[in-house]
Amino acid sequence: MGARTPRVTDWRLIVQSRLDRVRADLAALGPPDPLDQESQQWRAVAEQEAAVVEDMITRAESRWSAVASWWSGWHIERAWRSLHEAEIAVVAAGNGFLGRLPGLKARVAENLPDDDPRRVALEEMRPGEYPLAIERELVVDALRAAFDASDFAHAGSRALRNKLIATSVVLFVVNTVLGVIGLVKPGLIPMCVGSEKLPTVCPSGKGAAGTDVWLVQVLGAFGAVLSAVVLLLRRRPSLSPYVMVGYQALIKVLLGAALAVVGILALGAGVTTGLIGVASQAALLLWAVILGYGQQIATRLLDTYTDRVMDQARPLPKLESPR
Repeated sequence: MGARTPRVTDWRLIVQSRLDRVRADLAALGPPDPLDQESQQWRAVAEQEAAVVEDMITRAESRWSAVASWWSGWHIERAWRSLHEAEIAVVAAGNGFLGRLPGLKARVAENLPDDDPRRVALEEMRPGEYPLAIERELVVDALRAAFDASDFAHAGSRALRNKLIATSVVLFVVNTVLGVIGLVKPGLIPMCVGSEKLPTVCPSGKGAAGTDVWLVQVLGAFGAVLSAVVLLLRRRPSLSPYVMVGYQALIKVLLGAALAVVGILALGAGVTTGLIGVASQAALLLWAVILGYGQQIATRLLDTYTDRVMDQARPLPKLESPR
């Protein structure tokens, strides 16, 4: 097999644009000052880290290597960490921070709390008050702390993404097993509902059938799709290399299918006797849809937790509440 060309993805485009900015800033620094050895060292660091970033975003991998890299996220996080080091080195290579100070403060404020001593020191710094070497240390420490917080948040979002994928696989296997059992041995997983006062109704409408479980799962998944659409509509734009909304929606659909089966079993077992009566096939199928949508109660906590993790990975201005 020949070498594969690297895929064009959102995170690569963002990293490439910022890498181009790093190289433009390096060129704008002009010739190095022979008396400022520290500045020359920072220039060399910036060039080395920029080369690492270039390698990460242009590296071609085989299919299996690409899958392993996608799961571990090492190439994404390596590219971001090297990019951050290159950006720090470019800032440190300059001979002053007066023009950059507003941008540096804004960037640090995105990831560090108000009472962080490194953020406080940067915000209180007055260019020219200290020797250039001390100013460099203050700026580098604050930027590294801010970028470290961002990088750790990326790692946390990747871990969450992998957990969502593993959960989706488990739910898919469970739903598939239930469907196959219902198809091979109709009635083993009873999907028909009846009581003393109401006739027995089944999803297929003609007694227990092998497709009953599948039909209930499909309708439960349809109900879950409705809640997934709501999730998509209220989702804020993501600046993180890991996008969770697709995996969240997948879990909702798979969980909705499973809960629809469990809910119909509960109706058939008489758990809701006196509260819910199912008198027709249409009512039974409607309950499958409602039960599938009911997974929203369970996944709401997951959505809230995911939002919190993603807000740390890609800090955005808080949305103002409508007046």
